[in-house]
Amino acid sequence: MTDSQTPIKKLSSAEASKRVLELSDIIRYHNQRYYEQDNPELPDVEYDKLFRELQNLEEQFPELQLSTSPTLRVGGAALDGFNKVSHAIRMLSLQNVFTKDELEAFHERLIKLLEVDSLEYVAEPKLDGLAVS
Repeated sequence: MTDSQTPIKKLSSAEASKRVLELSDIIRYHNQRYYEQDNPELPDVEYDKLFRELQNLEEQFPELQLSTSPTLRVGGAALDGFNKVSHAIRMLSLQNVFTKDELEAFHERLIKLLEVDSLEYVAEPKLDGLAVS
């Protein structure tokens, strides 16, 4: 099942190659709109689905992952108007969760990493833009 719980269509290597190139171009375009122009055209959830599709294809066909793949870089260039700040503690990237299984796997990774028996979570609205801590 895919993230939207629809069956995955099996692609030939040629079809996957074409789709990887298409997705890479689409994602690069939307990265530029979002990060460099501060003018996104695509809702985050739609962007995340495209990004996840590319990740899945690159996992299924590792030979198709290009060194320029959007999955190998974080975001894009920030607008010139922002000052750079060094963080006292390294900020780590968060991953999207689309299914209950992914959420449970995230929880189990944290339990193991933190060596605790339980965790409490706080949910807050997501604010888009550059990272802040």
